[in-house]
Amino acid sequence: MTVIEIREPGGPDVLVPAERPRPSAGPGEVLIKVAAAGVNRPDVMQRKGTYPPPKGASDIPGLEVAGTIEDMGPGVDGWRAGDRVCALVTGGGYAEYCVAPAPQCLPVPGGMDFTSAAAIPETFFTVWTNVFERGRLSSGESVLIHGGSSGIGTTAIQLARAFGARVFATAGSAEKCAGCERLGAERAINYRDADFVSAIRDLTGGQGVDLILDMVGGDYLPRNLDTLAVDGRLVQIALIGGAKAQINMAVVLQRRLTVTGSTLRPRSVAAKGAIAVALRQHVWPLLESHTVAPIIYQTFPLREAAAAHRVMESSAHIGKLVLTVT
Repeated sequence: MTVIEIREPGGPDVLVPAERPRPSAGPGEVLIKVAAAGVNRPDVMQRKGTYPPPKGASDIPGLEVAGTIEDMGPGVDGWRAGDRVCALVTGGGYAEYCVAPAPQCLPVPGGMDFTSAAAIPETFFTVWTNVFERGRLSSGESVLIHGGSSGIGTTAIQLARAFGARVFATAGSAEKCAGCERLGAERAINYRDADFVSAIRDLTGGQGVDLILDMVGGDYLPRNLDTLAVDGRLVQIALIGGAKAQINMAVVLQRRLTVTGSTLRPRSVAAKGAIAVALRQHVWPLLESHTVAPIIYQTFPLREAAAAHRVMESSAHIGKLVLTVT
């Protein structure tokens, strides 16, 4: 099969097509004939050598795929050959065939094509577990989503709005802010020319927001704490702006704030399977009714993965980038 290998740590051009043996499904796994694979920021980090795959995972990048089940290993129930699925994987997505744990597979939502389905797992798993499970967002509350035009951001805006929250976002251009507002954000703040702390205070009558979903970190941390309401929660899912910051702990105590975070890739199959069950119950009806949808910015043939990474690193996109396999 054709795969995309990382020849060595470096820029997009180190992503090169190669030939490898087709993998086999082991116990509890399915083999998927890949029709499309999502491109995500962790793929870029892996390519640069700063985010190695977990022990035992494929060295091929790619954390989400959609396609048809080709084969199944021992102990797989509930799936059969030919089923249309999308799946969260720990690696191996940039390939014509990919092995996935059966609990991490979900049926392609009714009426959806493989390209759109491939853009679901990484972002929807991430948003559900962080916004609704760790962040405990509920109807009537308010949320600030940083990076609102990203794959995570466009997913979080739609889901938060669908579940009755008041949604705000930040993005880096007027075009991106407009895109966030079209998806359901009450107001998107251009962080290049406005202070989101002041803007949120004005928009909430000085109260702040109940929840913040942040992928920046660094000097955003103290600013995020200043933006939270009493009993507010900050959920950290990435550290694009750095892993260290100084904060005033008195703010945390006085306003009873919660600071938490998570990473998805190293979690167990059982944990990811539990998220899949929750998504099927709570989110799949929204996808099948077109209440929410993955936002696709651009697609690329598998062999042009390097071009997809160039777009990812330019941050010009709104929504998701997807590789297609023919």
